[in-house]
Amino acid sequence: MKRLILIVAALCLSACSTATAAPELPPVNPATSRALPQGPIVGYVDADTGAHAWRAIPFARPPVGEFRWRAPRPAEGWSETRLATKPAPWCPQILSAMDGVPKAKFGQIAGQEDCLYLDVYAPPMTEAEAAAAKLPVMVWIHGGSNTWGRAEQYNGSALAARFKVVVVVVQYRLGALGWMAHPALREGSSLTDDASPNFGMLDQIRALEWVRDDVAAFGGDTSRVTIFGESAGGQNVAALVASPRAKGLFQRAIIQSGSFRSEPMAVAEGTEGKKPQSGLAVGERLVGSGQPVTGAALRAVSVKAIYDAYRVGTRDIDPYRVIADGITLPAAGLDSVIDSPAAFNSVPVITGTNRDEMKLFNALNPKMVKYTLGLLPAARDKALYEAASLYPSRMWRANAVDVPANRMVKGGHAPVWGYRFDWDEQGKVLTTDLGQLLGAGHSIEIPFVFGHFQLLGAFDQYAFTKDNAPGRIALSDSMMSYWVNFAATGAPGRGVDGRLPEWKTWSNASDADRLMIFDSTAGGGVRMSKDQESGERIVRDLMADPTIPTNQQRCEILAGVTREHPELMSVAGKGCLSATRTGG
Repeated sequence: MKRLILIVAALCLSACSTATAAPELPPVNPATSRALPQGPIVGYVDADTGAHAWRAIPFARPPVGEFRWRAPRPAEGWSETRLATKPAPWCPQILSAMDGVPKAKFGQIAGQEDCLYLDVYAPPMTEAEAAAAKLPVMVWIHGGSNTWGRAEQYNGSALAARFKVVVVVVQYRLGALGWMAHPALREGSSLTDDASPNFGMLDQIRALEWVRDDVAAFGGDTSRVTIFGESAGGQNVAALVASPRAKGLFQRAIIQSGSFRSEPMAVAEGTEGKKPQSGLAVGERLVGSGQPVTGAALRAVSVKAIYDAYRVGTRDIDPYRVIADGITLPAAGLDSVIDSPAAFNSVPVITGTNRDEMKLFNALNPKMVKYTLGLLPAARDKALYEAASLYPSRMWRANAVDVPANRMVKGGHAPVWGYRFDWDEQGKVLTTDLGQLLGAGHSIEIPFVFGHFQLLGAFDQYAFTKDNAPGRIALSDSMMSYWVNFAATGAPGRGVDGRLPEWKTWSNASDADRLMIFDSTAGGGVRMSKDQESGERIVRDLMADPTIPTNQQRCEILAGVTREHPELMSVAGKGCLSATRTGG
């Protein structure tokens, strides 16, 4: 999602040159008063939807000082009524155009370590009605490469008010503060969880424990908790499904454009591979070469120093994230247990991707895109742009939907549902055709799931237009209905009112309807498909595609598609052997 807003910044003629003023806080509304075990709290009423909302509820103690790089502890209580109308402070992250700040601030660190808060949205109810309501609970885990993002970006009020669910939006530690593998950090552990390097994941688990203990006060049913997330949030959902530590804390899971990948503990720590972003290498840079690396020394350094330690020479390197530690995740890896329902949290699962995932990233590639007036991008070569987006997007789907769904079904994990999001009817801005440039790109489905078409900031008006409103709103209604029916019953079925096409469970049978396609009526509508992806099919199609201008370009696309699957090079034949050997 973060790169999508970077595109918007480039597109918008009035791009963020000055910081936007902070919005006025909504007034406290006494109807939202609730008594939590930690203390009394009061929120506000969303002006557009009428939903009740509470922001920045602490679910853990601040992870500062001795609690940095420790498992989260339950939040301390309070005696005075807590006013829950102000957005939570961000977890530390790097500023960019997406944040609405002057260009001079790009690259600066924003946020604070005291950031473990969550937001709650619920239908309007009295306190007594909420105590008896027992509504489905949907817990959103945001994306952003596990390095960026915050709760205030996601407004769950429309979903809550229209479909009578409780929506919880969670913040968690990001980047190296959320994922750090170093033996010194295990010194002096008082909890078993303290030995895990997956602190951001432990934050999500602690938030689910808060849901278990406290969400009933907001009308939630703790026996019907659905976790859902997009991109890195989807990967986090998959990790929670595979986590023995999260067992019993949720009953359904939705993975949107996610991943079933994890990093080996030895690689993340640096006992194997010795990469510059490994914990051992970073720890040495933090305290200085030759100095003893202790837990106390690491916890004493500044946040800025931590970020600086991930800069090697002239380039920034990403910290390892989602680590197979043998505590929160199986030591053999996140995906090692999905064949065995007995070995992980065998709950109903929806997993899906967007048809044009990679268009988001290709829109930032100067080799792919040219600019008019330095601001308005368009594809340099439409045929190449489409091919360079199509095949990696198909591989994303194979990795995130078909392969894991096939494995889960074959292993006896049922039920599983798969989808593909196809909507690509964005508007145009002068020479920029957003439908062609972004299409059904990464994160575009989020506004449809939340029922709030707020994703692109000032540019929303060009992407989500009056002309495409009837089709996209109807599609959004359908998606929200399926998501909520899944949360309520454990199956998307025909949606909440039973009027939508039946979303059938995933099947490995060759002639079965297995994949739900989400599109407007103009794009073919909401419908089931027999389509099934595999790496072999993708490579064969790529090698035979006559629209790709040159063989060198074909080979560059192949190199990206097979980077994580070198075994597929045998399917490609000899046409790209020389190109791949020379890095082409």
